[in-house]
Amino acid sequence: MTESPAPSPAIDLVELTVETAQAAMADGTTTSEALTQAFLDRIAEYNPKYNAILFVNPDALETARAIDRRRAAGEVLGPLAGIPVVVKDPMDMVGIPTTAGWAQLYSKTGGVDLMPATDSPVVARMKAADTVILGKTNVPILSHTGADANDSFAGPTLNVAAPALLPGGSSTGTAACVAASLAVLGLAEETGGSIQNPASAQGLVGIKPSHALVPNAGVVPLSAHRDVVGPIARCVRDAALCLDVLAGFTAEDPKTIAGVGHKPKGGYTSKLSKDALQGKRIGLYGAGWRNQPLSDEAASLYAKTQAELTAQGAILIADPFAGSGFADLRQQTVPGQDFDARGMESVPYDVEQYLKRLGPDAALKTFAEFAAATAKDDAFAPGGALHYMTYARQFAACLANPSVPPDLSDFVEAREAYMEIFNTVFAAEKLDGLCFPQMRTDLAGLHSGGRIDETTVSEINIAGLPGVTVPAGFYASGAPFNLIFVGPKWSEAELLAQAYAYEQATHHRRAPKLL
Repeated sequence: MTESPAPSPAIDLVELTVETAQAAMADGTTTSEALTQAFLDRIAEYNPKYNAILFVNPDALETARAIDRRRAAGEVLGPLAGIPVVVKDPMDMVGIPTTAGWAQLYSKTGGVDLMPATDSPVVARMKAADTVILGKTNVPILSHTGADANDSFAGPTLNVAAPALLPGGSSTGTAACVAASLAVLGLAEETGGSIQNPASAQGLVGIKPSHALVPNAGVVPLSAHRDVVGPIARCVRDAALCLDVLAGFTAEDPKTIAGVGHKPKGGYTSKLSKDALQGKRIGLYGAGWRNQPLSDEAASLYAKTQAELTAQGAILIADPFAGSGFADLRQQTVPGQDFDARGMESVPYDVEQYLKRLGPDAALKTFAEFAAATAKDDAFAPGGALHYMTYARQFAACLANPSVPPDLSDFVEAREAYMEIFNTVFAAEKLDGLCFPQMRTDLAGLHSGGRIDETTVSEINIAGLPGVTVPAGFYASGAPFNLIFVGPKWSEAELLAQAYAYEQATHHRRAPKLL
């Protein structure tokens, strides 16, 4: 029997929030099927221009219809029931290949398909929350860069807010989908800026969680010791609701035991308040954190945000890390570049563990098989996506024997040093959070070969600290200017509250005009 066409959703998809969508489904204004069809139609119209989605989920409409049937029957539904979302390609999802943006891992471009036997825990949790997964989003090869997805087998993804400029990476497609209202929200993943960079470049809210709060098993890894999965959304409340679904222990990812006892009672929306900045001591960016100044335009925009924070009752502390030695901890993995890759030395071992999880019928089961299958585009050879890892002192030993847990003493020493100074400064200055410009300069051009000049990569990645980005204005170029709120481990609820208070007081987010 042919399904009848889905009715009009009767609500505007542009900047649609979880709250508005759920209210419309609850009162019968729309259905999950109608919403899903409308988003699929919007994807068909705009994805050819922005190239954000790699694979559309063929089961999306049937999932939506099933949710509608259960709603009509009076069943208790999940917390994000009927909400259309997207997930980043490296997250395993049964029925869709995991390509990591690489032609070598996709059969239609001459590579090998990695077809997972089970969903990654984060995808499973989104399904259990009764979301409708619309598809999987574009990334650069092996999520290797925080700037763009230009080398993806599918080609570049555009910045929806500023199409001629860098879109941020590696969760490029997820950010573009959310920015263009091709989904209500999306899942992203970060090792070194891959949530905060694209969220900020496209004027969105992104949560880079504390390491080990959210499982990342079943996600193509760069570092089991740095990788985190988190949401990208258009507003703070939606991001917080998604984090409620993602966070928590699973035996599939034993490190998540560290987060037990740290989820807030009442969830991550429980502290959201327009008064959440009142009386809070907020540290500002300065040379004590990183000895790299802001551009003149970024400094001017940051000065305006400081006035906005003060107007909300925040007490601003100038450069609280001055004299602490914090800035001296950062090391350049590749001479002349900013990125500190410590903790990523384990990538061959981590990839082998990932492949083992794919299941007995996986096309590749060991790192050796992975290396052989991708040899014509060796990721670690000169010119390869991950060639920069060859500069890391402890990488060669792991590459030589990826079945043995690697030496990570350099990383452990760095994390301990970062945490000691961070916690000492927070205690001494009685800080409630930090609020920095997420980027130090305007965005470079899409095909300029430039990088994103951020302020918190790799410090919070090595330390395992959380951060929340929020829109805070625009450069003269039209590129978004975002803040990032940073705090101690497990302080997501407090950071979300601070970001929410700022968001509600300023309303800097604006819907972009689409091509």
